[in-house]
Amino acid sequence: MRERYIERQRAEHGRRAVAVLPILYPKELLTALDLLAVEVWGPPGPPRSDAAGRIQSYVCAVARNALAFVASGGADAVDAVLFPHTCDSIQQLATLAADFGGWKKPALTFLHPRGLARPSARRFALDELRALAARLEAVAGRPLEPARLARAIRLHRAIDAERAALLDGRAALPLGDAELYALLRRGEWLWPEDHLTELRAARARLGTGAPACRVPVLVTGYVPEPIATLEILNGAGAYVGADDYAAVGRRVVREPDAPIGDPWEALLDRYAAAPPCPTRATDQAARMRHLEALAERCGARGVVVHVVKFCEPELFDVPAIRRTFEARGLPILYLEGELERQLSGQTVTRIEAFAELLGAGGAA
Repeated sequence: MRERYIERQRAEHGRRAVAVLPILYPKELLTALDLLAVEVWGPPGPPRSDAAGRIQSYVCAVARNALAFVASGGADAVDAVLFPHTCDSIQQLATLAADFGGWKKPALTFLHPRGLARPSARRFALDELRALAARLEAVAGRPLEPARLARAIRLHRAIDAERAALLDGRAALPLGDAELYALLRRGEWLWPEDHLTELRAARARLGTGAPACRVPVLVTGYVPEPIATLEILNGAGAYVGADDYAAVGRRVVREPDAPIGDPWEALLDRYAAAPPCPTRATDQAARMRHLEALAERCGARGVVVHVVKFCEPELFDVPAIRRTFEARGLPILYLEGELERQLSGQTVTRIEAFAELLGAGGAA
């Protein structure tokens, strides 16, 4: 489906495409240059070539699968790949993809500082943004115009406003979690204006019903894979009342649609306004306060920690998450996987037992 969409965008609009590794990157730059961003979260399932065996088995499945995917030709439809500095493993794929994976097209990197509190960090981030923009201009074959960047920022503000409304109004949205997350994650590869149209259609359904399941939980983790995790949770009578997935909630920037003077400064402000994430900041206390606020807002009865095995940024915060919510008396379910396509019977049983513990008692 994604490859067909890439080719249609190229044929109908002349858009080139850039594959992007998780998590945070300045998508507004790509939009302003008329470049289609197509994100690669693994992909899920077993590695698609033996190239995954060229890096250590204790590296997370996101990095191993991505290298195998590139080596197998899975990304041949795009014109470049962008590797943000989410972690050392993903950053180093920029060289490994060429050395081990046979990638011959541009491999771009984006190194963001760990927070923007210091003026020096803000200057560094601005230099990185400008350097990346220059390399993206070469891929796009056109210069970056400030007016187009400002329009792209306003477009992505609108998208985030719709996403925030859907996540905040989850209890009044007649969709299962799997359906909602499929919609939210389509933004990983759709052209932003196409995605905005879908989001607005979904938002129009707010208040027209409620999810069939009854018990809200807070889910924090990397990526909702396999999606059966949410289906089993719903079937047991619980639903995601508050989202802190790196792939979803942590990328929803909540900021006013204020006038844009200098678009570069506006882009930095968007980065600074993003929710706390261990891949870009080390203020653990701020992140715990954010998670507590999410749980309180939806009345969460429990917490699901859903991480990818060997994902160091996520795992660093797990002890703090346990302490924070154990002190509040909220039960915690810890799920760790490697982007499997299916859940084991044991994991299904654990999810169902957890929902029963919370008083869900099965779907209504």
